[in-house]
Amino acid sequence: MTSQFPIYPDLKGKVALITGIGQVGLPDSPTWGNGAATARVLAANGVKIYGCDLKIEAAEYTKQRLLKDNPSAVCDVVAADMTNPTDISNFVNGAMEKYGRIDILYNNVGMTAPGDPATITEDVWQKQLDLNLNSVFRTCRLVLPIMERQTSGSIINNASITALRYIGKPQIAYATAKAAVIQYTKATGCMYASRGIRVNCVVPGLMYTPLVENLEQSDKAEDREVARKITQHNVPMRRMGESLDVANAVVFLASEAAKYITSHPLVVDGGITESTGTGGIC
Repeated sequence: MTSQFPIYPDLKGKVALITGIGQVGLPDSPTWGNGAATARVLAANGVKIYGCDLKIEAAEYTKQRLLKDNPSAVCDVVAADMTNPTDISNFVNGAMEKYGRIDILYNNVGMTAPGDPATITEDVWQKQLDLNLNSVFRTCRLVLPIMERQTSGSIINNASITALRYIGKPQIAYATAKAAVIQYTKATGCMYASRGIRVNCVVPGLMYTPLVENLEQSDKAEDREVARKITQHNVPMRRMGESLDVANAVVFLASEAAKYITSHPLVVDGGITESTGTGGIC
């Protein structure tokens, strides 16, 4: 199974932190979440995985799938709330206690919530910024000094095409947070470029993840309607992306193949950001 993935020899033996590694899915489904798929591809490259998720059951599910797919994989998972500074500190410290170094950080955790500028509540706004933006800041704040001492490291943050254009969905806090993630990535990458640390981000478009799959096969009509809106799109490639599309981009940015790339938002969207119109997008 692992031979299907691109292999970067320089990654072998490195240690990667992945936030939001867990997923929920239908039994025997081939669909992986973005964090889980990235762990899968990194493990195929011989990278040691240290991942966290809000729910330990979801993280363990990813670990079990990963080991079934690749019995030689090295993967540890813990529960952590990425809006809780203590949990974040424990997560980073746990990796350091186990491995003594951190070579790759993938800030993958995130979740959208509906709300337009006039009606979104203060509470939802703050929670969206805390989860989608502050989690990146807090994790990087702890990991950057570690990588600086190592004089090497690669950080990849997860953004979204909602940071680049309006996609027809009222999610103003999410879009704002993801736009800030891109600028945080650009500025931080420049600040640390001379210290051997590269900071980039992936900017996914419409991805077919377990969340979409679960909605599509839900017993509830309203869930299936949401899935219909998501999957009816005008992507120029005429298909939604897969989690492996995001994972392959992350692993490339983590590798020496991208050694002269920093402060860069890598868009993975099948061309939709540069196409016209938003009709059909949820």
